[in-house]
Amino acid sequence: MVLAAVRSIGFSQALRSEQDEEDFEQELVDQFLLAQIGAGVTDQFVRTERSVIFEFARFLDQYLWMASPSDADRFLAHLRHERRQARSTRESKAGTLARFFDFLIARYQGDIHALTGYVVLQPIDEFNRPSSSAFVAARIPPSDPEIETLFAKWRDALPEARKYLPAARDYLAASLWRRAGLRINETLMLDIKDWRPDLGEHGKIHVRFGKGSRGRGAKPRLVPAINSVDSLLQWWLTDVRHQFGDDYLDPDAPLFPSERRDQHTGGCARVGDDALRAGLAGAVERWLPAWQGRLSPHGLRHYCASSLYARGLDLKAVQELLGHEWLSTTTRYIHVHADHIDHAWAVANERLAARLTGE
Repeated sequence: MVLAAVRSIGFSQALRSEQDEEDFEQELVDQFLLAQIGAGVTDQFVRTERSVIFEFARFLDQYLWMASPSDADRFLAHLRHERRQARSTRESKAGTLARFFDFLIARYQGDIHALTGYVVLQPIDEFNRPSSSAFVAARIPPSDPEIETLFAKWRDALPEARKYLPAARDYLAASLWRRAGLRINETLMLDIKDWRPDLGEHGKIHVRFGKGSRGRGAKPRLVPAINSVDSLLQWWLTDVRHQFGDDYLDPDAPLFPSERRDQHTGGCARVGDDALRAGLAGAVERWLPAWQGRLSPHGLRHYCASSLYARGLDLKAVQELLGHEWLSTTTRYIHVHADHIDHAWAVANERLAARLTGE
């Protein structure tokens, strides 16, 4: 990522022309992006942030330091109604603008006021920022009996599948989302060497391409193969993987292969996310039709977090399993039944009674 050469904004200079004002605006954006790079974000993340800021500037048709909350209202409404952009896209763009204006206010409010006479406002506030709350219902996963029904019927149907190998692969991938909370990209990027049965009591999966926060690149982690993940991987590597091709002995070969061949290595190509999504969608349509079009790989990740928490895994452990940087993120993945508090209270009282009686 290459940014324009910038001068120090700390030494205010008069803006004598329209070109000076445009150059000053560019410098503010470049200083923000340089700060992002200093924080360790990826080039792609910086490019995305830059494009959003200038998209907003073009919409404003005035300088960025002149923006007000009403301008952000109009911009976000434009993205929704004219551009037909998804809520997640609008949330992301609002987040970019909020970070940029926080940066201006924190570092350059005085310079901007001295040069332009404007006091910078934060245009993204609690009233216009798209909320994720509308998605909470969509992210609440199916119940335990529904998930058990889906995967039991899916497993039982594998021997009769028209194309057994991709069916078994898709079943295993969905099982990792359900049981270990892996993201779909983390799953498809696994190689055979990333299964480490020698680590820990159950073995561990080396997730080398974990999602880093705010574009900070890959964040690797070791995921314990709890919740029957170890037996599933043993089944896959013992009975199935070798049927895709003789590259199963190559530690760098993909753990989740495509039926196609890689033109460079001659081995199996890596499966794409579309194939894995389609495999789950087909299974849901067939065996859990009430959730057709609603249960996604990310929904199974939510199910994993909720089910493990309900079974007694503490929040910190769930956080480490999912690879979240912040515990607050993990709490948004936990969806408990209405009687969870009553059950937890009863269990706590049982433990207290046992300690008092010495049992």
